[in-house]
Amino acid sequence: MKRTAIALSLGLACAASFAQMTPVGLWKSVSDKDGSVTAEIRIIETAGVLSGKIERDLSPTAKPTDKCTDCKDDRKDQPIAGLEIIRGVKKHEVKDYWDGGTIVDPQGGTVYRVKITPVDGGKKLEVRGYVGTPLFGRTQTWLRAQ
Repeated sequence: MKRTAIALSLGLACAASFAQMTPVGLWKSVSDKDGSVTAEIRIIETAGVLSGKIERDLSPTAKPTDKCTDCKDDRKDQPIAGLEIIRGVKKHEVKDYWDGGTIVDPQGGTVYRVKITPVDGGKKLEVRGYVGTPLFGRTQTWLRAQ
């Protein structure tokens, strides 16, 4: 009986930690330039594809009327709050990261390819935006908000 209870407890603990090794959830984006928290981003999964929207712009100069004026696609002039910044990201078949999609920088409107990797037991998310190859880009570490 004791062994069954211990095995069940360990199994539940492993399942909980595995569930947190996903990018799905609410994240605080942290600037790779000055370390400040800039936004809260909600990442969801629909039919195996990740997308992410800005829930709150936390930058010190943020206004509710701010728009993505520099965006060049369908996001042009859309409000920053609610802006879909991550699109089309899928789990890598073998490794523990997600890629194949894009991320937009709402401040400059540039669209980058993206690679997303949960780290530190799913408490952090390494978000690498790049052009061409991942060698040419930059990485932000986002923090799980919930």
